[in-house]
Amino acid sequence: MSIDTILAQATAQAVKELYGVDFPAEKIVPQTTKKEFEGNETIVVFPFLKASRKAPEATAQEIGEHMVAHCEAVEKFNVIKGFLNITIKPSFWTGVLQHVASTPDYGFTPVTDDSQLVMIEYSSPNTNKPLHLGHVRNNLLGYSLSCIMEANGYKVVKTNIVNDRGIHICKSMLAWQKWGNGDTPESTGKKGDHLIGDFYVAFDKHYKAEVKELVEKGMSQEEAEKQAPLIQEAHDMLRRWEAGDPEVRALWERMNGWVYAGFDETYRRMGVSFDKIYYESDTYLVGRDTVLEGLEKGIFYRKEDNSVWADLTPDGLDNKLLLRSDGTSVYMTQDIGTAQLRYKDYPIDRMIYVVGNEQNYHFQVLSLLLDKLGFKWGKDLVHFSYGMVELPNGKMKSREGTVVDADELMDEMIATATEMAGEPGRLQGVPEDERDEVLRMIGLGALKYFILKVDPRKTMLFDPSESIDFNGNTGPFIQYTHARIQSVLRKNGEDYKAVDISTVAPNDKETVLIQKLADFSAAVADAGRNYSPALIANYVYDLAKEYNQFYHDYSILREQDEKVRAFRLLLSETVASVIRRGMSLLGIEVPDRM
Repeated sequence: MSIDTILAQATAQAVKELYGVDFPAEKIVPQTTKKEFEGNETIVVFPFLKASRKAPEATAQEIGEHMVAHCEAVEKFNVIKGFLNITIKPSFWTGVLQHVASTPDYGFTPVTDDSQLVMIEYSSPNTNKPLHLGHVRNNLLGYSLSCIMEANGYKVVKTNIVNDRGIHICKSMLAWQKWGNGDTPESTGKKGDHLIGDFYVAFDKHYKAEVKELVEKGMSQEEAEKQAPLIQEAHDMLRRWEAGDPEVRALWERMNGWVYAGFDETYRRMGVSFDKIYYESDTYLVGRDTVLEGLEKGIFYRKEDNSVWADLTPDGLDNKLLLRSDGTSVYMTQDIGTAQLRYKDYPIDRMIYVVGNEQNYHFQVLSLLLDKLGFKWGKDLVHFSYGMVELPNGKMKSREGTVVDADELMDEMIATATEMAGEPGRLQGVPEDERDEVLRMIGLGALKYFILKVDPRKTMLFDPSESIDFNGNTGPFIQYTHARIQSVLRKNGEDYKAVDISTVAPNDKETVLIQKLADFSAAVADAGRNYSPALIANYVYDLAKEYNQFYHDYSILREQDEKVRAFRLLLSETVASVIRRGMSLLGIEVPDRM
């Protein structure tokens, strides 16, 4: 039983015996006492004032006295206004350590047959270019959130919706036809997604030249953009695709196949995966048919130009286009179709979309539309909205070919790790045949941690050199702490677990560390409740920082008292175990040597 549960139950018992009121223990949430006050855990007594009919200080005093008398974990207490600060007996913390150490999945809630099913959508790439830095944040957030929700006892289905149709896809296809010279990933040695991305950039370059020429001949910018021969050809190709033209469809399947192979390689390297992939080419017709059914039922309306709209003004929004005048779908229609297919495939209890905050309005509308169409799960969808990633030199611009490519970014991170490893004193204990793997872990760990430690809702600045610093709130600092502990455990030649440590009373620094270990379950629960990998990242950093202070202040292997030495070895091993578990929720590997 955790210390929070013990204190909650003891508080509930005190309220019942002192004031005759049954107060649910599960509604009592002890908090870690602030560092400026004496104590380990704090109980807020304001919820009990109605029962006690006394001032906050008097109520806290009475509850504290009752807990000292009846709860064997409590040593003493102090009262600051309505806050009851409790000090736990040192010997009790040893039992807490042993409990955490002996529970392999401490902090995780097991998934059962009765667990709710959560589907999490992330990535959502277009098949006309490689994954970029924005996708990196999306994928890392989505994968980490999936791990966190599973650790909270949910069944999780990780899903991806691939934007594999539309005018942007036809632009790459047309450019390949015109200037590709039959190039393939095999003939060029390029990843398929990079090859197709090159043709997307080539289309834009030639298209801009055509628009410029038409403007110089006297046409307006807007008209030139519509009348340029290349865009006209691209729209014609899209019409042929939608009509099922065999030649266009064959080219589309071939080029998309190249892209998927490239995506798969990037996903593998990034350490993310999916349980089910949906494709817009399969879902847009389902959405269109659903919208037409809504039109027949009077949920939507048709304009004179034949386009179909939803009137959301009664809901405080505007009118939303669902089908263009030529009958083709928009993104909203496709999302309606995708949602339908997903709920047909899985008994989903909660649907979470990991999509940037520029789409906040889109998901407001989608939720309303699904509800109006009669899907009970419409109002319950969750938009996990996150901010943009920026670089020190500004935002990314994909059409101009200056996008920060995900593959190149990972290469750069590993190269930076390799460069830093060349500094004196770095990776000295790593065997030569393990160096490349350790450098990969460090480089990718730095990237993932730096992105995930930031509150997802905030726009963030990604600085590769800052992210790979071995000091401060970084992935390599936490990885190094884990490796340091493993080094200590390797150097210890005795079976310390056979030593009875039950009588060891932890010192103040050890008590703080044990309390931090015990807080892991609360950190996992908070991260799941708030959809925030950042809460896990910063918890693990705080744990690593506390351990390093302990390591600096106290000897472990040179400690003369056998029981104290065994205690500190168990404490160290448990810290390493929780670091591993926490970092795994972020999709980050931790090496045993650095």
